[in-house]
Amino acid sequence: MLSINNRIAEELGVRPQQVAAAVALLDEGSTVPFIARYRKEVTGSLDDTQLRNLEERLRYLRELDDRRASILASIDEQGKLTPELSREINLAETKTRLEDLYLPFKQKRRTKGQIALEAGLGELADALFNDPTLTPESEAERFIDGEKGFADIKAVLEGAKYILMERFAEDANLLASLRSYLKDHAILSARVITGKENEGAKFRDYFEHDEKLKGAPSHRALAIFRGRNEGILSASLKVGDETPGAMHPCEGMIGERFGISARGRAADKWLGEVVRWTWKVKLYTHLETDLFGELREGAENEAINVFARNLHDLLLAAPAGPRATLALDPGLRTGCKVAVVDATGKVLETSTVYPHAPRNDWDGTLAILAKLCAKHAVDLISIGNGTASRETDKLAADLIKKLPGLNLTKVMVSEAGASVYSASELAAKEFPDMDVSLRGAVSIARRLQDPLAELVKIDPKSIGVGQYQHDVSQLKLARSLDAVVEDCVNAVGVDVNTASAALLARISGLNTTLAQNIVAFRDANGAFNSRAELLKVPRLGDKTFEQAAGFLRVMNGSNPLDASAVHPETYPLVQRIAADTGRDIRSLIGDSSFLKRLDPNQFTDDKFGLVTIGDILSELEKPGRDPRPEFKTAEFQEGVETLKDLTLGMMLEGVVTNVTNFGAFVDIGVHQDGLVHISALSEKFIKDPHEAVKAGDVVKVKVMEVDIPRNRIALSMRMGDTPGEKVEGTRGGQSRGGGNAPRSERHSSQDKPAPASGGMASLFANAKQLKK
Repeated sequence: MLSINNRIAEELGVRPQQVAAAVALLDEGSTVPFIARYRKEVTGSLDDTQLRNLEERLRYLRELDDRRASILASIDEQGKLTPELSREINLAETKTRLEDLYLPFKQKRRTKGQIALEAGLGELADALFNDPTLTPESEAERFIDGEKGFADIKAVLEGAKYILMERFAEDANLLASLRSYLKDHAILSARVITGKENEGAKFRDYFEHDEKLKGAPSHRALAIFRGRNEGILSASLKVGDETPGAMHPCEGMIGERFGISARGRAADKWLGEVVRWTWKVKLYTHLETDLFGELREGAENEAINVFARNLHDLLLAAPAGPRATLALDPGLRTGCKVAVVDATGKVLETSTVYPHAPRNDWDGTLAILAKLCAKHAVDLISIGNGTASRETDKLAADLIKKLPGLNLTKVMVSEAGASVYSASELAAKEFPDMDVSLRGAVSIARRLQDPLAELVKIDPKSIGVGQYQHDVSQLKLARSLDAVVEDCVNAVGVDVNTASAALLARISGLNTTLAQNIVAFRDANGAFNSRAELLKVPRLGDKTFEQAAGFLRVMNGSNPLDASAVHPETYPLVQRIAADTGRDIRSLIGDSSFLKRLDPNQFTDDKFGLVTIGDILSELEKPGRDPRPEFKTAEFQEGVETLKDLTLGMMLEGVVTNVTNFGAFVDIGVHQDGLVHISALSEKFIKDPHEAVKAGDVVKVKVMEVDIPRNRIALSMRMGDTPGEKVEGTRGGQSRGGGNAPRSERHSSQDKPAPASGGMASLFANAKQLKK
């Protein structure tokens, strides 16, 4: 069998030496961002995606090897480890195969087969299996023993049957064959449980649902499993002819495996019964459970990947930058919470205003907001997109008209997770004397200035850009999302003199304690003047400095390279480049035309190769460059504030809030996200919605259908589509701050399958057919 490194190399399509180098670095404590950015020479330029996949597979294969060793030791202790079995176990490539091989040796409670063996019925079972010409009833007579619990022929034959059933059911090769057959041919079948039709209306799409197991997409599989967990649906695997009395294909495979067939011999009927019971009693439920587990795991992985991609896009959304911002966290009865922050995010003033019902103090609110804007030279207005957001957007529009000299810009911002942050321990430490509701407004302001810096303060699961996030392994989800946050923060880098402890904690090599130590040191000693000063921070040693330094920026410090992504370990190389070209380092930085003329080959040596030198020259051209896109905003159409304001064919601008496997949800400013099905995202065929859009994109859409009773909007990004014509499937909208759902759930209505009716019903039907 291939070594772990060779297996990973084969799977990733890279050289084993690259994998070995990366594994060694990971084992030494290096992080993925550090390896991807500063150890390209060592790994042959493996990128962060390859390294994350490598890290995940390394974890799995090491766990597999640990389990393999445990199984070998257990079987050996029982004195049953043969050279052939040892070889099979060592060649097993999956945990499933390992467990199949271990099944006959696993310690288990006494079974009917074991009881029969203890009573000496193994001899009868072997005799009938090896010679089907024997008559079962005649052979069974001599094994009757009431004291052992086998008082008649029927009980004896039943005991012999269970011996063979258990033997057949523990055959690893048979299990592998049956599992493979079911994967290719089984039908995933869901049915509503009688009497649950009304209670489970949101699962109506699955009341009578059949599709090939092999092609079931993750969102449908997870919906069925959720329905089953809630007691609404039953789920099963169907394969072959289900007619009573018909030969089941899996029974045929069992018979073929053990040479059992109906040839008119005396024991053939009894052996046929053994085969049927082996399938129905021993194997069907076992394999169904296994395959449902695999389906769930695959669906969970897909859902986690979707969440991770959306989170990545959201975190790397364009920042508005250091501009004074007034935030409005909309509300009706409890009022709108207001916060003004300066260009650095420092809170300048807070307030609560009541422009909407029941107080309707519109003019008074405008006066208060105008005073705040003038007093603090506000440049941006950040509006949370929850309840009353469009009414508050209209308020902001009136404010802009009232203050033409300030050139104010209003932007609708996702407030997902803001309430979670407001009540968090982190927010309490940051704003101990501020009301919880006002903390949310501060977060809304800051996430417009710098989405990444603010969103890292929130548990990624609460940001709400996933599908079925509460139905998947929370450990795997957290691990995946944490990796995304780490990669995004390190891709951008942070200013060590302004970053919060929450942001610093995401830097390569740092943790919460070290991040707090950096902030405490900064507060006590003033701003850092160089990266080297970080070594004075308590508990921040050389290894941590190596991992973190390149991602920490010191702006306007004593060394201009400290403001760039050039790692301190390569400063001597930059100094040599400057000396060899007769230039000062400060004059080199940003001189693109001069740097492009340099030949990287003339600076290579035993320590630094072409890849490293190329990265350094690129960084010197644009030091500390931000990989995030340019900031731009969507303009919601005036007068379009609710579903009732929408008309078919209307063309609107909106913001992509969530991308799933079946399409993208778009906020068009009516408190209900519309769905652009995958088939309506592009003029050309695409397999993955991410090929066309990502979370945060500003897009133009056409209204194709509106279902007001069910709060559903079907949209298209193909402007030539005609409303009323069939759109290839839709799943309904996402609620905007309505009901009792927590903020973290408000962007995940695909978690909540809803019934179809009327024109929408045909769209759902088309979506189903498209997916099959």
